Amino acid sequence: MPLKITLKPNERMIIGGAVVTNGNTKSDFIIENNVPILRQKDIMSVKDAGSPGSRIYFVIQLMYIDEENLTTHHNTYWKLVQDFVKAAPSMLGLIDQISEHILSNRHYQALKLSKKLIVYEQEEMSYAYESIAGIQYHQQGDHVRP
Repeated sequence: MPLKITLKPNERMIIGGAVVTNGNTKSDFIIENNVPILRQKDIMSVKDAGSPGSRIYFVIQLMYIDEENLTTHHNTYWKLVQDFVKAAPSMLGLIDQISEHILSNRHYQALKLSKKLIVYEQEEMSYAYESIAGIQYHQQGDHVRP
């Protein structure tokens, strides 16, 4: 069954490994065969893969769009998740779900699920920042409560 995609002006997407950039007007595309497709909102560049969770997302993205190097991407993935689970053992259940999708060759589903790793990291960093800010606030002798 064909897939209809409407791109906004200047929006990018990846179709079967090729980056497509829309022109200045809205465009409709009809994809008539089964190929990997990523819209701009789901594409991560290597420079944006700066945290462990985002690096996992990025390597799964590569698995999805670059099947020729799937073995290399798989090896990278297993190293990344091993380190991630050591640092955040509470995320093992989610990592197991993502890995199950990968082992079943459902890379798009793994990619969507791996966004939760990035959200988890952002929440943890926010919590850590708030904790550090609170400690610094109390160390300065300011005991006024908001």
